[in-house]
Amino acid sequence: MENGPRLAGTAECVCCNSPMWVLLGVAVVAVGFALRANPLLVVAAAAAASGLAAGLSPSEIIEAFGKAFNDNRFITAAWVILALIGVLEREGLQTRARQMISGIGAATAGRVLVMYLLARQITSALGLTALGGHAQMVRPLIASMAEGAAERAGQRQTEDSRKKIRAMAAATDNIGLFFGEDIFIAIGSILLIKGFLGENHINVQPLDLARWAIPSALLAFSIHSVRLWLFDKKLRRKL
Repeated sequence: MENGPRLAGTAECVCCNSPMWVLLGVAVVAVGFALRANPLLVVAAAAAASGLAAGLSPSEIIEAFGKAFNDNRFITAAWVILALIGVLEREGLQTRARQMISGIGAATAGRVLVMYLLARQITSALGLTALGGHAQMVRPLIASMAEGAAERAGQRQTEDSRKKIRAMAAATDNIGLFFGEDIFIAIGSILLIKGFLGENHINVQPLDLARWAIPSALLAFSIHSVRLWLFDKKLRRKL
């Protein structure tokens, strides 16, 4: 008779403390993004909800936020870089980039982006992933150079075409980084793949993963180069 209530109470306790409650943060993220709320506030609220569901006190949640910020404080260096880029743009960085590329007769928007794609993949394969990027490279330099090359080649520059050139420049950076970094043996993605395969009892060496990333990188370069060539032809047809 005494065992019945105890078992019932134990079952109720297990139900209330189910590990699934920590997934409440996922629901907070989904609702917050659906309501178009501030992403930073949404992520912070989701973390707080998951922490409370996991049984953490408010002080422990704040402590976890502080520890994460301290462990990743190098990320704040990006704000300094953005301020520097803003000053350079105000002093005419984009204008100088257009003028420099306009002096090259054979330059077109597609050719400029192909050269950047090649440089981005090579540097990423060497582990130098921070040499490019949207904020520090694409927006102030590469997109402006591509626009200047398009003007030099006589390709019509409407507001729509400018936006497409900038979008293609951003896509080129993404593709170069994504398919180039896996060739570097000590990159986080290689370690992640090795760890995932290891958990599923598949033993592979990082060097093998890096080696097999080379064909993918070459194929990505070829495919995107063709896309850029077709993009150039599309700009010319609008004359």
